[in-house]
Amino acid sequence: MNKDIMTKAVRLGEYSPKSISTPKTVPIYMSSSYAFETVDDLEDVYSGKEEGYVYSRVGNPGQDTLKAVMAGIEDGEDVEVYSSGMAAIAMSIMANVSAGDHIVASNVLYGGSYSLLKEELKRFDVEVSFIDIENDDIAASIKDNTKILYMETISNPLMEVVDIREICNMCHEKGVKVIIDNTFATPSICQPLKHGADIVVYSATKYLCGHSDVMAGIVIGDKETVAKIRYTGSLLGPTMSPFDSWVLTRSLRTLDLRVKKHSENALELAKYFENHEKVEKVYYPGLESSKYHELSKELFNTDHFGGMLSVDLVGGEQAVCDIIEHLESIKFVPSLAGVATSVSFPVRTSHRALTDEELKESNISKGLLRISTGLENISDIIGEFDRALAKL
Repeated sequence: MNKDIMTKAVRLGEYSPKSISTPKTVPIYMSSSYAFETVDDLEDVYSGKEEGYVYSRVGNPGQDTLKAVMAGIEDGEDVEVYSSGMAAIAMSIMANVSAGDHIVASNVLYGGSYSLLKEELKRFDVEVSFIDIENDDIAASIKDNTKILYMETISNPLMEVVDIREICNMCHEKGVKVIIDNTFATPSICQPLKHGADIVVYSATKYLCGHSDVMAGIVIGDKETVAKIRYTGSLLGPTMSPFDSWVLTRSLRTLDLRVKKHSENALELAKYFENHEKVEKVYYPGLESSKYHELSKELFNTDHFGGMLSVDLVGGEQAVCDIIEHLESIKFVPSLAGVATSVSFPVRTSHRALTDEELKESNISKGLLRISTGLENISDIIGEFDRALAKL
Protein backbone atom coordinates (compact mmCIF):
# COMPACT_ATOMS: atom_id res chain seq x y z
CA MET A 1 0.00 0.00 0.00
CA ASN A 2 1.28 3.43 -0.92
CA LYS A 3 0.79 5.34 2.36
CA ASP A 4 1.33 8.72 0.72
CA ILE A 5 -1.48 8.13 -1.78
CA MET A 6 -3.79 6.82 0.93
CA THR A 7 -3.22 9.86 3.16
CA LYS A 8 -3.81 12.26 0.28
CA ALA A 9 -6.93 10.42 -0.85
CA VAL A 10 -8.44 10.63 2.64
CA ARG A 11 -7.45 14.19 3.60
CA LEU A 12 -7.40 16.36 0.50
CA GLY A 13 -10.31 18.09 -1.22
CA GLU A 14 -12.10 19.66 1.71
CA TYR A 15 -14.89 22.09 0.85
CA SER A 16 -13.33 25.54 0.55
CA PRO A 17 -14.52 27.20 -2.68
CA LYS A 18 -12.54 30.21 -3.80
CA SER A 19 -14.99 31.94 -6.09
CA ILE A 20 -16.81 35.25 -6.25
CA SER A 21 -19.78 33.40 -7.76
CA THR A 22 -22.28 31.17 -5.95
CA PRO A 23 -24.20 28.08 -7.08
CA LYS A 24 -27.51 28.90 -8.78
CA THR A 25 -29.17 25.91 -7.12
CA VAL A 26 -28.80 24.70 -3.55
CA PRO A 27 -25.87 22.26 -3.10
CA ILE A 28 -26.44 18.76 -1.73
CA TYR A 29 -24.84 18.55 1.71
CA MET A 30 -23.97 14.84 1.82
CA SER A 31 -22.27 14.90 5.19
CA SER A 32 -23.38 12.92 8.23
CA SER A 33 -21.28 14.96 10.67
CA TYR A 34 -19.35 18.23 10.98
CA ALA A 35 -15.85 19.13 12.18
CA PHE A 36 -14.84 21.84 14.67
CA GLU A 37 -11.59 23.74 15.25
CA THR A 38 -11.97 23.78 19.04
CA VAL A 39 -14.06 22.30 21.84
CA ASP A 40 -15.35 25.81 22.55
CA ASP A 41 -16.70 26.02 19.01
CA LEU A 42 -18.64 22.80 19.57
CA GLU A 43 -20.02 24.11 22.86
CA ASP A 44 -21.12 27.34 21.20
CA VAL A 45 -23.15 25.44 18.61
CA TYR A 46 -24.70 23.08 21.17
CA SER A 47 -25.67 26.01 23.41
CA GLY A 48 -27.10 28.03 20.54
CA LYS A 49 -24.59 30.83 20.92
CA GLU A 50 -23.38 30.21 17.37
CA GLU A 51 -25.14 28.76 14.35
CA GLY A 52 -23.78 25.50 13.03
CA TYR A 53 -24.25 21.79 12.57
CA VAL A 54 -23.05 18.82 14.57
CA TYR A 55 -24.75 15.69 13.26
CA SER A 56 -27.20 15.34 10.37
CA ARG A 57 -29.74 13.40 12.38
CA VAL A 58 -30.53 16.68 14.14
CA GLY A 59 -29.77 19.18 11.39
CA ASN A 60 -28.32 19.63 7.93
CA PRO A 61 -28.00 22.73 5.68
CA GLY A 62 -30.11 21.10 2.98
CA GLN A 63 -32.88 20.35 5.46
CA ASP A 64 -32.79 23.94 6.70
CA THR A 65 -33.16 25.25 3.15
CA LEU A 66 -36.18 23.00 2.64
CA LYS A 67 -37.66 24.16 5.95
CA ALA A 68 -37.26 27.81 4.98
CA VAL A 69 -38.99 27.27 1.64
CA MET A 70 -41.84 25.30 3.22
CA ALA A 71 -42.31 27.77 6.07
CA GLY A 72 -42.65 30.57 3.54
CA ILE A 73 -45.12 28.67 1.38
CA GLU A 74 -47.23 27.63 4.35
CA ASP A 75 -46.85 30.87 6.36
CA GLY A 76 -45.83 28.77 9.36
CA GLU A 77 -43.51 29.79 12.20
CA ASP A 78 -41.44 26.61 12.17
CA VAL A 79 -41.00 23.42 10.16
CA GLU A 80 -39.46 20.00 10.69
CA VAL A 81 -38.79 17.38 8.00
CA TYR A 82 -38.72 13.59 8.19
CA SER A 83 -38.01 10.50 6.13
CA SER A 84 -41.67 9.73 5.36
CA GLY A 85 -45.17 11.04 5.82
CA MET A 86 -45.87 8.43 8.50
CA ALA A 87 -42.77 9.58 10.38
CA ALA A 88 -44.10 13.15 10.37
CA ILE A 89 -47.50 11.96 11.59
CA ALA A 90 -46.04 9.68 14.27
CA MET A 91 -43.64 12.32 15.61
CA SER A 92 -46.42 14.93 15.75
CA ILE A 93 -48.67 12.63 17.74
CA MET A 94 -46.05 11.08 20.03
CA ALA A 95 -44.64 14.47 21.01
CA ASN A 96 -48.06 15.57 22.24
CA VAL A 97 -49.41 12.58 24.19
CA SER A 98 -48.41 10.53 27.21
CA ALA A 99 -49.70 7.30 28.74
CA GLY A 100 -53.30 7.75 29.84
CA ASP A 101 -54.12 10.43 27.27
CA HIS A 102 -56.93 10.35 24.73
CA ILE A 103 -57.18 11.25 21.01
CA VAL A 104 -60.25 11.90 18.87
CA ALA A 105 -59.77 11.03 15.21
CA SER A 106 -61.80 10.98 12.03
CA ASN A 107 -62.82 7.48 10.99
CA VAL A 108 -62.03 8.30 7.34
CA LEU A 109 -58.24 8.53 7.16
CA TYR A 110 -55.30 7.21 5.23
CA GLY A 111 -54.96 3.56 6.28
CA GLY A 112 -51.47 3.96 7.76
CA SER A 113 -52.66 6.80 10.00
CA TYR A 114 -55.70 4.77 11.02
CA SER A 115 -53.58 1.74 11.96
CA LEU A 116 -51.08 3.85 13.90
CA LEU A 117 -53.89 5.41 15.91
CA LYS A 118 -55.91 2.23 16.36
CA GLU A 119 -53.20 -0.36 17.03
CA GLU A 120 -49.78 1.08 17.77
CA LEU A 121 -50.81 3.69 20.33
CA LYS A 122 -52.43 0.96 22.45
CA ARG A 123 -48.94 -0.14 23.44
CA PHE A 124 -48.36 3.28 24.99
CA ASP A 125 -51.70 3.32 26.83
CA VAL A 126 -53.11 6.07 24.61
CA GLU A 127 -56.83 5.72 23.90
CA VAL A 128 -58.27 6.73 20.51
CA SER A 129 -61.93 7.34 19.66
CA PHE A 130 -62.81 7.26 15.96
CA ILE A 131 -65.81 9.35 14.99
CA ASP A 132 -67.74 10.45 11.93
CA ILE A 133 -66.20 13.90 11.96
CA GLU A 134 -68.82 15.23 9.58
CA ASN A 135 -71.94 14.08 11.42
CA ASP A 136 -71.06 13.15 15.01
CA ASP A 137 -71.03 15.53 17.96
CA ILE A 138 -67.29 16.16 18.23
CA ALA A 139 -67.57 18.05 21.50
CA ALA A 140 -69.30 15.08 23.10
CA SER A 141 -66.33 12.87 22.15
CA ILE A 142 -63.80 15.07 23.92
CA LYS A 143 -62.83 13.97 27.42
CA ASP A 144 -60.87 15.64 30.19
CA ASN A 145 -57.75 13.76 29.04
CA THR A 146 -58.19 14.44 25.30
CA LYS A 147 -55.04 16.03 23.90
CA ILE A 148 -55.43 15.82 20.11
CA LEU A 149 -58.06 15.84 17.40
CA TYR A 150 -56.66 14.30 14.20
CA MET A 151 -58.22 14.73 10.75
CA GLU A 152 -57.53 15.38 7.05
CA THR A 153 -58.34 18.49 5.03
CA ILE A 154 -59.64 16.40 2.14
CA SER A 155 -60.27 12.89 3.40
CA ASN A 156 -58.68 9.82 1.88
CA PRO A 157 -60.36 8.23 -0.09
CA LEU A 158 -63.82 9.88 0.02
CA MET A 159 -62.72 13.51 -0.56
CA GLU A 160 -64.84 14.77 2.34
CA VAL A 161 -64.36 18.38 3.48
CA VAL A 162 -65.48 19.65 6.88
CA ASP A 163 -65.39 23.09 8.44
CA ILE A 164 -61.90 23.28 9.91
CA ARG A 165 -62.64 26.69 11.42
CA GLU A 166 -65.49 25.50 13.62
CA ILE A 167 -63.66 22.37 14.70
CA CYS A 168 -60.49 24.24 15.65
CA ASN A 169 -62.40 26.87 17.63
CA MET A 170 -64.31 24.25 19.58
CA CYS A 171 -61.18 22.17 20.27
CA HIS A 172 -59.20 25.17 21.48
CA GLU A 173 -61.96 26.09 23.91
CA LYS A 174 -61.44 22.65 25.43
CA GLY A 175 -57.64 22.77 25.35
CA VAL A 176 -57.31 20.23 22.55
CA LYS A 177 -54.72 20.56 19.77
CA VAL A 178 -55.78 19.96 16.17
CA ILE A 179 -53.48 18.06 13.81
CA ILE A 180 -54.49 18.16 10.14
CA ASP A 181 -53.05 16.06 7.34
CA ASN A 182 -53.06 18.41 4.34
CA THR A 183 -51.47 15.97 1.87
CA PHE A 184 -54.35 15.87 -0.63
CA ALA A 185 -54.91 19.63 -0.59
CA THR A 186 -51.32 20.94 -0.41
CA PRO A 187 -50.66 24.56 0.65
CA SER A 188 -51.52 25.62 -2.90
CA ILE A 189 -55.16 24.82 -2.17
CA CYS A 190 -55.59 25.13 1.59
CA GLN A 191 -53.49 26.36 4.51
CA PRO A 192 -55.06 24.88 7.66
CA LEU A 193 -52.87 26.94 10.01
CA LYS A 194 -54.80 30.01 8.85
CA HIS A 195 -58.04 28.28 9.83
CA GLY A 196 -56.83 27.49 13.34
CA ALA A 197 -54.96 24.19 13.06
CA ASP A 198 -52.09 23.76 15.53
CA ILE A 199 -50.06 21.30 13.47
CA VAL A 200 -50.14 20.53 9.74
CA VAL A 201 -48.54 17.34 8.46
CA TYR A 202 -47.71 16.20 4.95
CA SER A 203 -46.66 13.09 3.21
CA ALA A 204 -44.27 15.11 1.06
CA THR A 205 -43.78 11.91 -0.91
CA LYS A 206 -46.97 12.92 -2.69
CA TYR A 207 -47.71 16.35 -4.24
CA LEU A 208 -44.94 18.32 -2.55
CA CYS A 209 -42.44 16.12 -4.37
CA GLY A 210 -44.79 15.17 -7.18
CA HIS A 211 -42.43 12.97 -9.19
CA SER A 212 -42.70 9.63 -7.34
CA ASP A 213 -39.00 9.59 -6.49
CA VAL A 214 -38.75 10.66 -2.84
CA MET A 215 -40.02 9.48 0.55
CA ALA A 216 -40.51 12.45 2.87
CA GLY A 217 -42.69 14.00 5.57
CA ILE A 218 -43.13 17.57 6.80
CA VAL A 219 -44.55 19.10 9.99
CA ILE A 220 -45.49 22.78 10.37
CA GLY A 221 -46.64 24.72 13.43
CA ASP A 222 -45.63 27.39 15.91
CA LYS A 223 -42.10 27.42 17.31
CA GLU A 224 -42.96 25.89 20.69
CA THR A 225 -45.01 23.07 19.19
CA VAL A 226 -42.47 22.18 16.52
CA ALA A 227 -39.64 22.32 19.07
CA LYS A 228 -41.35 19.52 21.04
CA ILE A 229 -41.80 17.47 17.89
CA ARG A 230 -38.21 18.13 16.83
CA TYR A 231 -36.91 16.83 20.15
CA THR A 232 -38.92 13.62 19.85
CA GLY A 233 -37.79 13.16 16.26
CA SER A 234 -34.12 13.72 17.11
CA LEU A 235 -34.30 10.88 19.63
CA LEU A 236 -36.26 8.43 17.47
CA GLY A 237 -34.29 9.31 14.34
CA PRO A 238 -36.55 9.27 11.24
CA THR A 239 -34.19 11.72 9.53
CA MET A 240 -34.70 12.98 6.00
CA SER A 241 -31.65 12.29 3.85
CA PRO A 242 -29.61 15.18 2.41
CA PHE A 243 -30.36 14.05 -1.13
CA ASP A 244 -34.11 13.85 -0.51
CA SER A 245 -33.99 17.31 1.05
CA TRP A 246 -32.42 18.62 -2.12
CA VAL A 247 -34.88 16.85 -4.44
CA LEU A 248 -37.86 18.07 -2.43
CA THR A 249 -36.63 21.66 -2.40
CA ARG A 250 -36.29 21.45 -6.18
CA SER A 251 -39.81 20.05 -6.50
CA LEU A 252 -41.41 22.78 -4.40
CA ARG A 253 -40.35 25.33 -7.02
CA THR A 254 -43.07 24.01 -9.34
CA LEU A 255 -45.68 22.95 -6.77
CA ASP A 256 -48.27 25.59 -7.56
CA LEU A 257 -48.02 25.04 -11.32
CA ARG A 258 -48.38 21.29 -10.93
CA VAL A 259 -51.29 21.43 -8.48
CA LYS A 260 -53.19 23.79 -10.79
CA LYS A 261 -52.86 21.38 -13.71
CA HIS A 262 -53.65 18.32 -11.57
CA SER A 263 -56.79 20.10 -10.37
CA GLU A 264 -57.95 21.22 -13.80
CA ASN A 265 -57.59 17.69 -15.14
CA ALA A 266 -59.32 16.17 -12.10
CA LEU A 267 -62.35 18.42 -12.50
CA GLU A 268 -62.77 17.51 -16.17
CA LEU A 269 -62.35 13.82 -15.35
CA ALA A 270 -64.89 14.07 -12.52
CA LYS A 271 -67.42 15.68 -14.88
CA TYR A 272 -66.86 12.84 -17.35
CA PHE A 273 -67.44 10.18 -14.67
CA GLU A 274 -70.51 12.02 -13.35
CA ASN A 275 -72.27 11.37 -16.65
CA HIS A 276 -71.12 7.78 -17.20
CA GLU A 277 -73.65 4.96 -16.83
CA LYS A 278 -71.08 2.59 -15.30
CA VAL A 279 -70.20 4.96 -12.48
CA GLU A 280 -72.55 5.02 -9.49
CA LYS A 281 -71.03 7.95 -7.62
CA VAL A 282 -68.21 10.46 -8.01
CA TYR A 283 -66.34 11.86 -5.00
CA TYR A 284 -64.79 15.23 -5.84
CA PRO A 285 -65.43 18.54 -4.04
CA GLY A 286 -64.86 20.52 -7.23
CA LEU A 287 -68.12 19.27 -8.71
CA GLU A 288 -71.03 21.66 -8.21
CA SER A 289 -73.13 18.62 -7.32
CA SER A 290 -70.81 17.77 -4.38
CA LYS A 291 -72.23 18.62 -0.97
CA TYR A 292 -68.73 19.84 -0.07
CA HIS A 293 -68.45 22.28 -2.97
CA GLU A 294 -69.57 25.51 -1.30
CA LEU A 295 -67.66 24.86 1.93
CA SER A 296 -64.55 24.01 -0.08
CA LYS A 297 -64.79 27.34 -1.88
CA GLU A 298 -64.85 29.07 1.52
CA LEU A 299 -61.91 27.15 2.98
CA PHE A 300 -59.66 26.88 -0.05
CA ASN A 301 -57.50 29.82 -1.01
CA THR A 302 -57.91 29.09 -4.71
CA ASP A 303 -60.56 28.04 -7.19
CA HIS A 304 -58.95 24.60 -7.52
CA PHE A 305 -59.89 21.47 -5.61
CA GLY A 306 -56.97 19.09 -5.97
CA GLY A 307 -55.99 16.22 -8.22
CA MET A 308 -57.58 13.35 -6.27
CA LEU A 309 -61.01 11.86 -6.89
CA SER A 310 -62.77 8.56 -6.32
CA VAL A 311 -65.62 6.74 -8.02
CA ASP A 312 -67.93 3.90 -7.06
CA LEU A 313 -68.21 1.61 -10.06
CA VAL A 314 -71.32 -0.31 -11.10
CA GLY A 315 -70.35 -3.94 -10.55
CA GLY A 316 -68.49 -3.33 -7.30
CA GLU A 317 -65.22 -5.08 -6.47
CA GLN A 318 -65.07 -7.12 -9.65
CA ALA A 319 -65.54 -4.00 -11.77
CA VAL A 320 -62.57 -2.35 -10.01
CA CYS A 321 -60.38 -5.39 -10.66
CA ASP A 322 -61.49 -5.50 -14.30
CA ILE A 323 -60.93 -1.82 -15.06
CA ILE A 324 -57.43 -2.00 -13.56
CA GLU A 325 -56.65 -4.76 -16.05
CA HIS A 326 -58.31 -2.93 -18.96
CA LEU A 327 -56.45 0.36 -18.51
CA GLU A 328 -53.66 0.66 -21.07
CA SER A 329 -51.00 3.00 -19.69
CA ILE A 330 -52.64 4.29 -16.51
CA LYS A 331 -50.94 2.25 -13.83
CA PHE A 332 -52.32 0.60 -10.70
CA VAL A 333 -50.18 2.17 -7.97
CA PRO A 334 -50.70 2.06 -4.17
CA SER A 335 -49.68 5.71 -3.88
CA LEU A 336 -50.57 9.00 -5.54
CA ALA A 337 -49.64 12.44 -6.86
CA GLY A 338 -47.12 11.57 -9.55
CA VAL A 339 -46.94 13.37 -12.88
CA ALA A 340 -48.75 10.47 -14.60
CA THR A 341 -52.32 9.47 -13.83
CA SER A 342 -52.65 6.35 -11.69
CA VAL A 343 -55.39 4.40 -9.94
CA SER A 344 -55.59 2.66 -6.59
CA PHE A 345 -57.98 0.20 -4.96
CA PRO A 346 -58.33 1.43 -1.35
CA VAL A 347 -59.74 -1.77 0.15
CA ARG A 348 -56.74 -3.69 -1.20
CA THR A 349 -54.06 -1.02 -0.70
CA SER A 350 -54.22 2.05 1.55
CA HIS A 351 -57.16 0.80 3.64
CA ARG A 352 -56.56 -2.96 3.57
CA ALA A 353 -56.09 -3.07 7.36
CA LEU A 354 -59.71 -2.02 7.95
CA THR A 355 -62.24 -4.74 8.69
CA ASP A 356 -65.42 -5.05 6.64
CA GLU A 357 -67.29 -3.41 9.52
CA GLU A 358 -64.82 -0.52 9.68
CA LEU A 359 -65.04 -0.01 5.92
CA LYS A 360 -68.82 0.09 6.19
CA GLU A 361 -68.70 2.58 9.08
CA SER A 362 -66.37 4.76 6.99
CA ASN A 363 -68.64 4.45 3.90
CA ILE A 364 -65.77 3.02 1.85
CA SER A 365 -67.26 0.56 -0.63
CA LYS A 366 -65.47 -2.40 -2.17
CA GLY A 367 -66.29 -0.92 -5.56
CA LEU A 368 -64.34 2.28 -4.89
CA LEU A 369 -61.63 3.23 -7.35
CA ARG A 370 -59.33 6.09 -6.27
CA ILE A 371 -57.74 8.14 -9.03
CA SER A 372 -54.68 10.36 -8.90
CA THR A 373 -55.06 12.62 -11.92
CA GLY A 374 -51.78 13.41 -13.64
CA LEU A 375 -50.47 16.14 -15.90
CA GLU A 376 -51.23 14.54 -19.26
CA ASN A 377 -53.54 16.01 -21.87
CA ILE A 378 -56.99 15.53 -20.36
CA SER A 379 -58.45 14.12 -23.57
CA ASP A 380 -55.92 11.28 -23.39
CA ILE A 381 -56.83 10.53 -19.77
CA ILE A 382 -60.56 10.51 -20.47
CA GLY A 383 -60.08 8.50 -23.64
CA GLU A 384 -58.26 5.74 -21.80
CA PHE A 385 -60.90 5.50 -19.06
CA ASP A 386 -63.63 5.53 -21.71
CA ARG A 387 -62.11 2.56 -23.52
CA ALA A 388 -61.61 0.66 -20.25
CA LEU A 389 -65.16 1.32 -19.01
CA ALA A 390 -66.55 0.16 -22.35
CA LYS A 391 -65.10 -3.29 -21.64
CA LEU A 392 -66.88 -3.71 -18.30
